[in-house]
Amino acid sequence: MGKNLDNKCKQCRRLGEKLYLKGERCYSPKCAIIKRNYAPGFHGPKSQRRRLSDYGLQLAEKQKVRKFYGLLEKQFRLTFEKAEKMSGDVSTNFLRLLEMRLDNIIYRLGWASSRQKARQLVNHSLILVDGKKASIASMIVRPGQVVSVKENKLKKNHFKNLQQNQNKAESPGWLNVDKSDFSTKVLHEPKDEDLPLNFKIQMIIEYYSK
Repeated sequence: MGKNLDNKCKQCRRLGEKLYLKGERCYSPKCAIIKRNYAPGFHGPKSQRRRLSDYGLQLAEKQKVRKFYGLLEKQFRLTFEKAEKMSGDVSTNFLRLLEMRLDNIIYRLGWASSRQKARQLVNHSLILVDGKKASIASMIVRPGQVVSVKENKLKKNHFKNLQQNQNKAESPGWLNVDKSDFSTKVLHEPKDEDLPLNFKIQMIIEYYSK
């Protein structure tokens, strides 16, 4: 699978918004978008952001959501097309599919400091779904399924502070977390109040409808 190797701080600065691509390090006062809150390039702070057309605004919003969840364009587009085929509101369906991805659930639980690291846990065969090895980070975890860490992998360095990370993480209400054995059950699909509110999904719908 392809990877986005662009500098994460530059991605945030390009869009003019913090996307928390580096996990905990994004909360540091040394974060690049705080110290250099202007677009990257040799013009430096003297450069001004151009006024965008309607198409440019739609593209920027699509890029923001795509990078926030750490997806490549093909993955993002396929998820959107899947949401379009589902009954109900496309915007809600789209965000639910993104939130119910396995890598996003692992990140939301505090088992990984970023979605990229959450995918690494899946790729390294450390995660189970319903007691079976999960090898696809993009799989949609359905209501009733249980996500857990392999018991014999809990001694790895990554999981030594897992209990502390779990306690700090604010798990969504649609996930039932059992902190005693590092597992969580998906109770139901995310409700409207559980979905991110800072995204303008209608712009993405307009972008892909062109």
